[in-house]
Amino acid sequence: MDYDLNNSDAYASLKINDFKWFVTARFLLTFAIQMQSVIVGWQIYQITHDALSLGLIGLSEALPFLGISLFAGHVADIVTRKKIILVSNFIYILSALSLFFVSTKFHFVLAQHGVFPIYLIIFITGLARGFMSPAQGAYVAQLVPRELFGNASTWNSLAWQLAEVTGPATGGILYGFSGVGNSYLAVIIMSVAGFIFFTKVKNMQLPARTAKESIKQSLSAGIKFVFKEQIILSAITLDMFAVFFGGAVSVLPIFADRVLHIGARGLGFLRAAPAMGEIIMSIIQAHNPFFKNAGRNLLICVFGFGISMILFALSKSFYFSLFVLFLSGLFDNVSVIIRATIITLYTPDEMRGRVSAVNGIFIGSSNELGSFESGLAAKLLGLVPSVIFGGSMTLIVVAAIHAFSPKLRKLKL
Repeated sequence: MDYDLNNSDAYASLKINDFKWFVTARFLLTFAIQMQSVIVGWQIYQITHDALSLGLIGLSEALPFLGISLFAGHVADIVTRKKIILVSNFIYILSALSLFFVSTKFHFVLAQHGVFPIYLIIFITGLARGFMSPAQGAYVAQLVPRELFGNASTWNSLAWQLAEVTGPATGGILYGFSGVGNSYLAVIIMSVAGFIFFTKVKNMQLPARTAKESIKQSLSAGIKFVFKEQIILSAITLDMFAVFFGGAVSVLPIFADRVLHIGARGLGFLRAAPAMGEIIMSIIQAHNPFFKNAGRNLLICVFGFGISMILFALSKSFYFSLFVLFLSGLFDNVSVIIRATIITLYTPDEMRGRVSAVNGIFIGSSNELGSFESGLAAKLLGLVPSVIFGGSMTLIVVAAIHAFSPKLRKLKL
């Protein structure tokens, strides 16, 4: 590549005000979403005490996300991206309000219908996320010059991971000390704060479309582009299967309760540990990017992620579990930043929404479908064997990509 991705100024992209406001807003909204995920998970587990019910949380969000993503990517290439982000954020606020009311003022709804109303609200947030994800992915590339894409990806990732540390920990602690109502109230406040900061970002005009296309042609163009570019396809496939099989987030409440005996507050720290590793690795990569041997580093770190999951499954110690989850975050962050930089650099401006949507289907949905897989596998195989199985499948996927994708293996950015 001809672009100086190893820019010597680690804070270059943060000196651009619009990008700074964008990253701040993304942190605040992600903080709210991560808090909500812990609160919903623990609430449903307390009601059902069932692993599959936890997995269904992810499925409730993944199905609408998958169903709307391609169309949402098309919309992100023809409608002002800031407008899409603001509307999606507003829906998150309404969803948090709904969870607050059904859990407090109208708790009889849960008494009559069980956890179904919670799944329904999460379904709506899945629709909002389906539109938010490609709009954010495309919008951030308009806020910084091309030579800062790698640096911007690093700080964007850091904002996300910082929220993943503080959000789950705060959610678990608030739930443990203050109960479900105050916890959801905090989610509402942070969602509103995110909305306010998104309004401060400049409204960027859409890139000109080079060809007139029907909706069907526009939707298929993004898919065809991704499958034609071996490097992009290999990178997102690697992450998709690693997250689908290797993640154990949805069953952490069971580990917290039955294996480690640490309760809701301890669960918050378990959820935060991988993101703490990601934060530290983001800071390291901001100053010393891993782009020189990007493909090799990507494969090594996904392999390390799989090993970490296996070690976590075997652990009986809370502190060792925190440590290996922390390691999984270190490894995962390298993958996230390299993949995001690859997609940003290789995608034409007028296709960013659609390609971001395809990437979201591969990666974003794998988190929720992976949650369902983890819950189902825990139900069928048992808790510990299911996580060992997932980590082992991640190692197999790395070996397959290494063997069949030489372009990715040799990639240098």
